[in-house]
Amino acid sequence: MRLGSGTFAACCVVIQVLGVALFLRGFFPAPIRSSSRTEHQAEPPAPEPSAGDRSNWTKLPPPLFRKVVIMLIDGLRDDFVFGSKGVKFMPYTTYLVEKGASHSFVAEATLPTVTMPRIKAMMTGSLPGFIDVVRNLNSPALVEDNVITQAKAAGKRIIFYGDETWVKLFPKHFVEYDGTTSFFVSDYTEVDNNVTRHLDKVLKRGDWDVLILHYLGLDHIGHVSGPSSPLIGHKLREMDSVLMKIHTSLLSEERDTLVPNLLVLCGDHGMSEAGGHGASSMEELNTALILISSAFERKPGDIRRPKHVQQTDLAATLAIGLGLPIPGNSVGSLLFPTVEGRPVREQLRFLHLNAVQLSKLLQENVPSYTKEPGFEQFKMSERLHGNWIRLYLEENNSEVLFNLGAKVRRQYLEALRTLSLSLSRQVAQYDIYSMLVGTVMVLEVLVLLLLSMPQALSNKAELEVPLWSPVFSLLFYLVFLVLSALHVIVCTSAESSCYFCGLSWLTAGGVMALISALLCAVVSALAKVFADGRLLRKNPAHPKARWSELDVLILLGTLGHVLSLGASSFIEEEHQTWYFLVNTLCLALCHELYKNCFLSDDCEPQPCSHVEQGLVSSEPALWDRNIHCNVSKPHRVSKSPTSLDTLRGYEKWMVLASPWVILTCCRLLRSLNQTGVQWAHRPDLGHWLTSSDHKAELSVLAALSLFVIFVLVQRRCSLTSKVAMALGLLGVYCYRAAIGNVLFPWQRDSKDISKPHNLPVLVLSLLIQTLMTKFIWKPLRHDAAEITIMHYWFGQAFFYFQGNSNNIATVDVSAGFVGLDTYMEVPAAFLTAFATFAGPVLWASHLVSFLSSETRRGPAAKRSLHRPEGLLTRWPCPVLSQEAPSGSTCGSALSHACFCYALTCSFPVSAYIILVTSLRHHLFIWSVFSPKLLYEGMHVLITAAICVFFTAMDQTNTKS
Repeated sequence: MRLGSGTFAACCVVIQVLGVALFLRGFFPAPIRSSSRTEHQAEPPAPEPSAGDRSNWTKLPPPLFRKVVIMLIDGLRDDFVFGSKGVKFMPYTTYLVEKGASHSFVAEATLPTVTMPRIKAMMTGSLPGFIDVVRNLNSPALVEDNVITQAKAAGKRIIFYGDETWVKLFPKHFVEYDGTTSFFVSDYTEVDNNVTRHLDKVLKRGDWDVLILHYLGLDHIGHVSGPSSPLIGHKLREMDSVLMKIHTSLLSEERDTLVPNLLVLCGDHGMSEAGGHGASSMEELNTALILISSAFERKPGDIRRPKHVQQTDLAATLAIGLGLPIPGNSVGSLLFPTVEGRPVREQLRFLHLNAVQLSKLLQENVPSYTKEPGFEQFKMSERLHGNWIRLYLEENNSEVLFNLGAKVRRQYLEALRTLSLSLSRQVAQYDIYSMLVGTVMVLEVLVLLLLSMPQALSNKAELEVPLWSPVFSLLFYLVFLVLSALHVIVCTSAESSCYFCGLSWLTAGGVMALISALLCAVVSALAKVFADGRLLRKNPAHPKARWSELDVLILLGTLGHVLSLGASSFIEEEHQTWYFLVNTLCLALCHELYKNCFLSDDCEPQPCSHVEQGLVSSEPALWDRNIHCNVSKPHRVSKSPTSLDTLRGYEKWMVLASPWVILTCCRLLRSLNQTGVQWAHRPDLGHWLTSSDHKAELSVLAALSLFVIFVLVQRRCSLTSKVAMALGLLGVYCYRAAIGNVLFPWQRDSKDISKPHNLPVLVLSLLIQTLMTKFIWKPLRHDAAEITIMHYWFGQAFFYFQGNSNNIATVDVSAGFVGLDTYMEVPAAFLTAFATFAGPVLWASHLVSFLSSETRRGPAAKRSLHRPEGLLTRWPCPVLSQEAPSGSTCGSALSHACFCYALTCSFPVSAYIILVTSLRHHLFIWSVFSPKLLYEGMHVLITAAICVFFTAMDQTNTKS
């Protein structure tokens, strides 16, 4: 069956999407789990150690607190409480930290620093998998052991108000709740008022044991305005008043019951300097954690500095405080200051329970657990604890008992620290089998695309695809049987769970058949290439054809970018790679342009009539650049010598100046948004524009940008389209003014600033596209392959010009709610993804528009898009009149572009999958390599959508 090269490429990329998805499912594994406890069955608590005399303490200790209130402020990084902002805006909290009955900590979160995984970490004590960053959009019910489930099983009455993520994680756990959506980031007022409005009536009631409040306003302000916004201070002051109300109510209740309560003030994650979160900067990892209770004695003059602890330590502390079993999957340690006021026997009992739980988890997840230092320390602590119990039961109150108790306590604390560290290193187990299957699919597609180039980029832009021959070939059945046998062996012998083994036999068999068919197609294409000898042989129609300097640059740049992905620093600062490549490309185009206008390869200088015609004539501008200077050498290929003297005024200067104008635009864009890691904290033009003091300047820039967008786009529009576009751009400005981002001339500055400063990115993108189309691609007559790869490069560069990076924290969630007054999941997710990848999508759209318009302009334009000297077109259609056979037609430029785009995107994806597999034990695998892997997976999905769109447009143009 014959397929167009575009259709073939689109099918290949769709298959690659499936392979990448399977790889991601295996690479982002499930965290360590305990098999000894389920939601419906709990083990009896470990008895107290004894030596000689038998201890009768075999039950859990009683609760330390009567009621527990958890006040979680989303995005509460540590300096908001313990820094200058806390002193200024949270005076009551500062008083409790410095002089009150409280213990203060800096809780260090782990990746990913987004809400749902952090709630899981605080309630289960476990380290969530990195894939939870995706599940954060629609949280599934939490089935692993956790404090909330244990509290419900113990008969505790739990009330919740706030982020609805809790309701999704813990369905049917709350006797009363009111959830609010966490993704509508434009709302930072009502989202907190909906929580606070319940407080007065709940605090007066006594029919609850645990109250959970999750405030979202601070995080939403960060997403929209950043941590330096004046609204941050107002929100902190509001949260301080809420905490004072809760604390005062709990103290008044304690006067009647004489039993202490516990108030926990905490954050789930921090906030980057740009206002986002999700990555590994210190501002995102460090959160405030304050435990407030009258049970915590404090002597006058006792100054306590916040200690650094792990966020997972909160689960064990809450469990001990409520008299519950510690969650079985917890890797955290008890925050000892909360129990240091209790009798020594109770202190050791709490520490022993925590150590037993951690040691069991270690035994279930580490085969050589007996050799672990933490396990040895635990056994030593248990023996010393038994000796202390023997002395205690003998009613020995001597100094020996006191000193031994202090020694046991220190030994337990050291054992807990070491056990927790050992378990954190064993955070996950990779699903190697699923990763391998996905990798094979991705690599087979890449090899198939490479081997299909001679046919896919031929004059007909078609290739023969044997759809049915693999099914009836012996090789297919042999490979299918071998893969099926391996599947059975792996799935029956694997000790750990495997996602691919969990699929139905029909689904797994379909994947095996697809892999077998792809392998047969690869073998068939490889045999045909070697039989024809066309892979390494030069184009027979043009034996003197050679790669141009631009072709070599494009090839080396693409391969160089792929190789750069092997270093974590190059991934963190990948924008520098693309900035360098597009700048070098502009210089190469300038060199080529000047050479074509002033020099010749084999001929004397002569007027560049072709360049002139391409600029001033209404006829097709893209002609073949292979001009025969010597009629005695009909097969000699040379470039057309030209002179600027034949060009008219501004056209001559625009051709010469265009590369430098583009370089200037790129330099301005680099100054607009600092990105990456090393220099992201430095001030840039965007920070200057979004400060409250420069709203007038931002308003003028926004209005000017919208006007220039209209000027650049309206040229090809009808009158009706021009009016509609003008009204739409005016609506954009009015919307920004309505939400306080910009000002009307008659309006006072009364609202806070946001981040609408990226309009110049769109303007300069359109300007660069216009300049390259009119003054570079047409005069130099580049082919479809070169134009496609240049679009790809600029699309990647503009991804970073927007302020994006390979850091999840730079995703602008607020962009998903433009024009929405309520949260709608599908539109919000689509708008967020579209805004994030607007650069690549915009340049891909321009590629379709440009090639479609040139293809419709006639045969001359088509011939120029398939010239014989292109980067990938070693097998082009013959374009010279003396060589073209009668009736021959060139294939669609869109088909060639689709194939080139798919092939260019497949290189980094395939290489990166192999890379992260080999570096899966690297120190920065979760902080650097994994976020980039998610971006690559999303990029493959977008590439598939682009290729499908290319193919659809190609079919439309063919029919028309």
